[in-house]
Amino acid sequence: MSTEKIGLVIRADAGPGILHSLTGVIARHEGDIVSIAILEQNAEEAQVYFEVVVGQRDEMLAALRALPIVRDAEVVKSLDQIYGKRVIIMGGGAQVGQVAIGAVSEADRHNIRGEHISVDTIPLVGERTLADAVRAVARLPRAKALVLAGSIMGGEIETAVREVRAKGLLVISLNMAGSVADAADLVVTDPVQAGVMAVMAVAETAAFTVERLKRRVF
Repeated sequence: MSTEKIGLVIRADAGPGILHSLTGVIARHEGDIVSIAILEQNAEEAQVYFEVVVGQRDEMLAALRALPIVRDAEVVKSLDQIYGKRVIIMGGGAQVGQVAIGAVSEADRHNIRGEHISVDTIPLVGERTLADAVRAVARLPRAKALVLAGSIMGGEIETAVREVRAKGLLVISLNMAGSVADAADLVVTDPVQAGVMAVMAVAETAAFTVERLKRRVF
């Protein structure tokens, strides 16, 4: 049986055990839940988003709609299909903006060829704040690359970088003071080029892989 990955938006009565009831139906129809998010919740209603790999889509949808707690269930495109892979940029505001110029321009070039790559930015300062944010990237859905844009980063941020790299996240650092540059996969001096290289590294339509580079500082 062929399977497909779908998005599901379900509106249901609010209350304890809602997720248990919904996931039970999905499991009984051999649906593999790959992502879940509570989009909205109040005293009366909860709106839940699932991404599910399933072969019995119509049967599963009918069973979900038959639940007394379900008000509506709608199949939508998955976030992979709409927003695709994510490149995250964080650090000092001006440098984040310059990295974003390169990343957005390069993403546009690939997206018109059928890719789906999105760019997220957050200006942040402070060792603890940045370290927490770096670790959180590993928990973000579809995040494939992180660019650290600043003038000096080290200490706990370096530890966080090594942790997320061990989980498979690509980390690119601007050529800055501090130990983060030593911990990153790539070090790039020009912020615009850093954004371009981050997108090229995750794009399937780019003839570029980090593993093929002869050096790691540019």
